Amino acid sequence: MTQDTPPAGVRDILITAALPYANGSIHLGHMLEYVQTDIWARFQRMRGNRTTWVWADDAHGTPIMLSAQKAGIEPQQLIDAMKAEHEKDFVDFQLSFDNFHTTHSDENRHFAELIYSRLQDAGHISVREIEQLYDPEANMFLPARFVRGTCPRCKAEDQDSDACENCSSTYDATELLNPRSVISGATPVKKMSEQYFFKLGNFEPMLREWTTGEQLQPEISNKLKEWFEGGLMDWDISRNEPYWGFEIPGAPGKYFYVWLDAPIGYIASHKNLLGDDEDEFNRHWQAGADTELVHFIGKDIAYFHTLFWPAVLEGAGFRKPTQVHCHGFLTVNGQKMSKSRGTFIKARTYLDHLPPEYIRYYFAAKLNARVEDIDLNLEDFVARVNSDLVGKVVNIASRCAGFITSKFDHQLADGLPDNELFNDSATAGDSIASAFEKREYSRAIREIIALADSANQYIAENAPWTLAKTPGNEQQVQEICTLGINVFRNLMIYLKPVIPEITEKSETFLNCGPLSWSDAAHPLISHRIEKFKPLIKRIESETIDAIVEASKEDLQKEQAVVEGPLADDPISEEISFDDFAKIDLRVATIEAAEHVKGADKLLQLTLDLGGEKRNVFAGIKSAYDPATLVGRQTVMVANLAPRKMRFGMSEGMVLAAGPGGSDLFILSPDNGAAAGMRVK
Repeated sequence: MTQDTPPAGVRDILITAALPYANGSIHLGHMLEYVQTDIWARFQRMRGNRTTWVWADDAHGTPIMLSAQKAGIEPQQLIDAMKAEHEKDFVDFQLSFDNFHTTHSDENRHFAELIYSRLQDAGHISVREIEQLYDPEANMFLPARFVRGTCPRCKAEDQDSDACENCSSTYDATELLNPRSVISGATPVKKMSEQYFFKLGNFEPMLREWTTGEQLQPEISNKLKEWFEGGLMDWDISRNEPYWGFEIPGAPGKYFYVWLDAPIGYIASHKNLLGDDEDEFNRHWQAGADTELVHFIGKDIAYFHTLFWPAVLEGAGFRKPTQVHCHGFLTVNGQKMSKSRGTFIKARTYLDHLPPEYIRYYFAAKLNARVEDIDLNLEDFVARVNSDLVGKVVNIASRCAGFITSKFDHQLADGLPDNELFNDSATAGDSIASAFEKREYSRAIREIIALADSANQYIAENAPWTLAKTPGNEQQVQEICTLGINVFRNLMIYLKPVIPEITEKSETFLNCGPLSWSDAAHPLISHRIEKFKPLIKRIESETIDAIVEASKEDLQKEQAVVEGPLADDPISEEISFDDFAKIDLRVATIEAAEHVKGADKLLQLTLDLGGEKRNVFAGIKSAYDPATLVGRQTVMVANLAPRKMRFGMSEGMVLAAGPGGSDLFILSPDNGAAAGMRVK
């Protein structure tokens, strides 16, 4: 891909969004950021600026390695499948990105190694031994998120290895009391390990200046001051094998920590898009580049992008970001998204029931330039979409179009009866553009809806449906409706970054071609329009209920495929008695048991439920020789939906207990229990 340098006065903007982790599906919390990014990208393109959006799947790390093991597949298969799923969700949500790549790529390996070598040559890398927690059952050093225990400060139990939710204390993982491995349940031991560190403190003067500039929001700048108080600490950029990622050159058994190569994925994705165009690549990424680089991220990863990332770029001779824009989290109905309540809504679940424009509009109506959490109140969502989009914006076109097509042969009048109303809608473009530019989307939406209110009031006061009943009023009716349709057109121009598909349908109705921002100043007169077709439907409350119920079903499917001790989150949500009552537990006799070729954790079991045979893959290989299982009885979930796996169809789930490893026990009932008997 080769690009020419844009003409003078045209901004050249490279945009990124945070990389979704290739270990799970996209949900509406992710989509809040991606919609925010897309609106800004589309707006910049409408303003005539060259705008490129590149990003990728974050495809490295221990969780991906363990999830692949749990599923009995290779990590490459897992990340390939997730990338395809993610990209389909993004396309269906109408995201206008230019390239979506993966951090497990040749480009990313090249730039990770290049940046590391430059940092090493410049003296920004050190090597030293540190004490780390090691899982003796899983035979691996444990990343922080895979250790939980008792807080060393307030003694609260079941806390993360680096911070306490109860007292907000931070500490080293080795200080945790009663630690346990999330992977196997074993008690970790302390072992010395040689690790590689990035000397973040070498960049403290630059960072002190950079973090107080216009690159960051004031809330982020103020928060970062805490990091400088005690001096910037070296950053551990290595992990021990086994690890899914890139091995560090010259350091066998050591891998780049995912947070080193993940943001490098921005560079790699852009390079993948540009191909051999080195001049264009350097124009964007060399130190001192005069193009713009804008990152959209969540507040939870701000310190990676505003301390480590600019320091790494500086040390390796690359340009630093022009802006890093942080947003808050998404809550639903005022609470953290919950799987048990059905408010942990996947993007695909939403799309199965509603078009993307509805939630895109609602997010825009809520988002501003501050680092604030956004609440998706489902009742308010229905009311706002129905009121604003259906009842106000589209209502203008539907009220006016019928008269133009039926009484004036689709022809708009050759003039407007009220220039003030049209001029108000045209001149508002500057203020609305300023709001979009500053990411004050909610202000832009308020101004757009205020214009819609004025137009509806004008139409109601002039009542063309009444005038049309009296002969001689034809020109007045045509002009009133022409004005209404022109204001509607301007509203569509301003909403085009937010609801692109509805705008595209409106362009067809208006017979005007793709709308640009500057079109708002020039009315459509003496112009033929097409027959109006409905652009949007009201949301019914039953649809929201269906999304919530489907999200609960998603949770059941996720729970159904988790076998063995490997789990990303050690804490499960409570379920109700009604949920538990749905589970059909049966005693089954193990008729046959075999190793599964190519699977590290699985055994293939043939189960007899008293005349009915079931094939089940169970993650109990670490604890049992298959020959010892034949004839034994166990308890299984009999009404679990069959799951297609790499090795075949699994038709249930065997229940087991224990911390993992060799301490994993099949629950055998008394010898007198009959196969197929329900467990109560």
